[in-house]
Amino acid sequence: MKRVLVLLAACSILLTGCLWDAERRVDEDEADQITDASFYDVPASEAAGKPGEVVKSEPILSAPFGSSAWRIIYRTTDLAGSTVLASAVVAVPDAPAPAGGRAVISWGHPTTGAARSCAPSLLFDPFLMMTGLHEFLAAGYAMVATDYPGMAVEGDSSYLVGVTEGNAMLDAVIAAQQLADGLSDRVLLWGHSQGGQAALFAAQQAASGYAPSLDVLGVAVAAPAADLTELMDDDIKSMPGVTISAYAFPSYSAAYSNRYSSDEIDAVLTADGKAALDKLTSLCLLTQGDELHSIAKPLIGNFVSSNPSETEPWKTMLEENSAGASTLGVPVFVAQGLADDTVDPSATEDYVKHLCDTGEHVEFRTFDGITHLLAAEVSMPHLLPWFKGVLAGKPQTTTC
Repeated sequence: MKRVLVLLAACSILLTGCLWDAERRVDEDEADQITDASFYDVPASEAAGKPGEVVKSEPILSAPFGSSAWRIIYRTTDLAGSTVLASAVVAVPDAPAPAGGRAVISWGHPTTGAARSCAPSLLFDPFLMMTGLHEFLAAGYAMVATDYPGMAVEGDSSYLVGVTEGNAMLDAVIAAQQLADGLSDRVLLWGHSQGGQAALFAAQQAASGYAPSLDVLGVAVAAPAADLTELMDDDIKSMPGVTISAYAFPSYSAAYSNRYSSDEIDAVLTADGKAALDKLTSLCLLTQGDELHSIAKPLIGNFVSSNPSETEPWKTMLEENSAGASTLGVPVFVAQGLADDTVDPSATEDYVKHLCDTGEHVEFRTFDGITHLLAAEVSMPHLLPWFKGVLAGKPQTTTC
């Protein structure tokens, strides 16, 4: 009986502590929101400088209990090789760093939109989209989550522009090292959906010599937008196909302006698609989903006049922003829900086969009944020991 009372008392203390921390974070989120808008207003001239340099930072008062966190604006590099600004959230455990420093997990978030206002760091809870944050902090990792260029900070959208997104994930780690003591050069990449594409490109960029100060040891992705050609084929006559392709129009028009005119890129649109494009691209998937879907639904089957994956210049742009053109050379973890109707499981299976055929070391996990939204979350029990093994240099199991 005494033991039961002790356990009940402990649970009561734990619950009280959790409720107190939740109340604290809500109060401090409200305080953070007061300064959010002005924080992100940075002159475009600030982009001049070295990739990875911090331009601006501020503490986030609502950091998870036992951690410190910051919003940052930093420099990175786009597809054309120009230095641009991006924003990110950094979270680091308060406990002393282990010998050799903390490994850093760089997170690539799934699609939230393409407009500046759709950035995850602008959400009331800026940690909401950082899948695994609490588990990673408890395990001693630091975590950094880029918004990608063109979100939060004014600039051209980088939606599904693989090189730009990947560079932003790497440079965010270099920026985080300037804020928090004890962060090592050891990096693990982790991304979901659009963020899976970003993480894979970050690994490719690192392997080709970008951000040489970092030691990228492994990359993990859930339901990744790996092969954009196959993704477009699968989704073009569905709701995800309309929204995904709509978001890509402004980003590809900006990224490829030196090769293709806006008229060439927009030529694939129907008259109805062209009329709705500006409204679609201004809406955020998380906070304006109902309005977005009300516009996109009537356009299913009538947004584009031909399949972009078979029509130039889209055919070339989709191919160039599909992962797999160069080797990674580090262990790869891939997770896929088998009830996913956004990234078809067969597309991920095809990408895993490509990785195996090119000699990569892959662990592939599939989950029955799991939709696109949950693919990253259900991966966590498998991903934590996988990351631990990668850091320890232990041989990993392989699907290949």
